[in-house]
Amino acid sequence: MTRDDGRRYLAKSIPIMDVAHRLGISGLSRAGVEHVGACPVCGDGGKRHPDRFAINPARGVYICRQCSSGGDGLALVQFVMGCDFKAALSYLAGEEDVQPDPAELSRRRAAAEEQARKQADYAAQSRARAIRDAREIWHTAQSGAGTAVEAYLAGRGIRLPEWPPTLRYLPHHPYRKYFAGRGVVDWFHGPCMIAAIQDRNGRVTAVHQTFLDPDRPGRKRLVVAPDGSAVDEKGKPWPAKLVRGSKKGGAIRLTRFNDTGLMIMGEGIETTLSPLTAGIRTDAVYWAGVDLGNMGGIMEKTPGARWSGQPDLQDGDAWLPPDGITRLVFIQDGDSDPNSTRAKLLSGLRRAAHHHPGLQGWIVKAEQGRDLNDMLRKAPENDE
Repeated sequence: MTRDDGRRYLAKSIPIMDVAHRLGISGLSRAGVEHVGACPVCGDGGKRHPDRFAINPARGVYICRQCSSGGDGLALVQFVMGCDFKAALSYLAGEEDVQPDPAELSRRRAAAEEQARKQADYAAQSRARAIRDAREIWHTAQSGAGTAVEAYLAGRGIRLPEWPPTLRYLPHHPYRKYFAGRGVVDWFHGPCMIAAIQDRNGRVTAVHQTFLDPDRPGRKRLVVAPDGSAVDEKGKPWPAKLVRGSKKGGAIRLTRFNDTGLMIMGEGIETTLSPLTAGIRTDAVYWAGVDLGNMGGIMEKTPGARWSGQPDLQDGDAWLPPDGITRLVFIQDGDSDPNSTRAKLLSGLRRAAHHHPGLQGWIVKAEQGRDLNDMLRKAPENDE
């Protein structure tokens, strides 16, 4: 066993929240099993997604969905300090010019392995619990046809010839938030669109929840906390859309699969259904990818480039199109950072082409400051 082995085991045994504290990362708030907030490198990552930077202490990992960066404590040091692995190792474990005692090296290795085992066990338990919750929500919901869900979509300009079986409705669904020291708190109960997120085998592993304004068809609910605030401590609106379960590799299947080989995918339900409503390629398969991180997956890091657009092919969790898809169109919203958004979509298309040789991919971009649903309704920028 070498000196670097001991230092590596020591570094990996340090809890990632301790690493974050040492790096001066502050202002994070508890959201379920994660601590979320502003990314120390790129800022908050977008006004519509205040949780794009997150640390999961149970798994011992971080992610910035804006920078497409993630990993363990050593990776976090490299990300924040802009250094290489060797410098990060020295930052956490010291230079250690003297060869550690073999017994100490063994102790460090055992501590790191035990920490990794506990993190993996906790992560697996949390994921299983979240999937159970999602399936319970899904099975208690009713079809959305003829309900406030259909009225909501109609208010967004979306009218469908065939109702998707993946869109359901709950009239009195709880809006739940997790707070450290208080656990899960139900803020209110109200009408909610429940969308099934299915994995590659068609199993429901998560639900996408959109809380609806009962008095304004076509509008999401303005979420207000129990203390009367409509924004969090960073001044960001509380989200009207939440996901429960495990969305990795999943999608919301909005139309039936067919043999045309063409799939059109946006992040959200409304964006994805807008071209279908407009009569564009009604023969295509329309699925929603939930978010850019799921559609694009982890990207490789390229020196001198913030977003490489090249997929990390070791990422086995990112979404892939099913067999039979030979043409894939990703919709790029115009109300998010254009460079990072395009890079993530390119990464997803290139990953799909790697796993499905011969597949062709395109990116269709909405107008600047708007998404396709805004354009469908001829609505002003960010009209909610």
